[in-house]
Amino acid sequence: MNTSLIPCTLNDLDCLRELCIQTFTQTFGATASQADLNEYLTSAYSTEVLASELADPNSFTYFALAGSTVAGYLKLNVGSAQTEEIGPDALEVQRIYVLKDFKKYGIGRLFMEKALATAKEHGTTTIWLGVWEHNTDALGFYRHFGFTQFGSHDFPIATEPQTDLLMSRPVHLPAVTPAF
Repeated sequence: MNTSLIPCTLNDLDCLRELCIQTFTQTFGATASQADLNEYLTSAYSTEVLASELADPNSFTYFALAGSTVAGYLKLNVGSAQTEEIGPDALEVQRIYVLKDFKKYGIGRLFMEKALATAKEHGTTTIWLGVWEHNTDALGFYRHFGFTQFGSHDFPIATEPQTDLLMSRPVHLPAVTPAF
């Protein structure tokens, strides 16, 4: 399957919002009550929140295209856009989501290569992310790319407590190509 990445802009706001809701629901829908999930989706992925994120010069959002179909998205942050104070020389992979039907086509690898390239472009030395402690597929994926855990933080979905593991890796490590 031919896959590519394109920048997401304010013109793509409706598509991005729909994709955010769909991918988050596919990933976490079974772990929270419907009320909590709806509350989270409404607040985290409102058009106002997403428009603000897209307008932030320290955030970068990309769509993955599988052929001509939007199959996932990536959101990166540097500087003040990072969700944790890791440092000025760090890049955060805040969101990396692929629609269920497009997993195992190398889109995650493309996203990680883009994240590493963006980190180098911005002169950062560390790339980091948070991942749900029970998302074993994602944990394995990140470990293949050389990420190791350095901490954790709470990630509540409305009233449902969740724990994200914080993982990082030096930017200068060679990219590892996972065997999936």
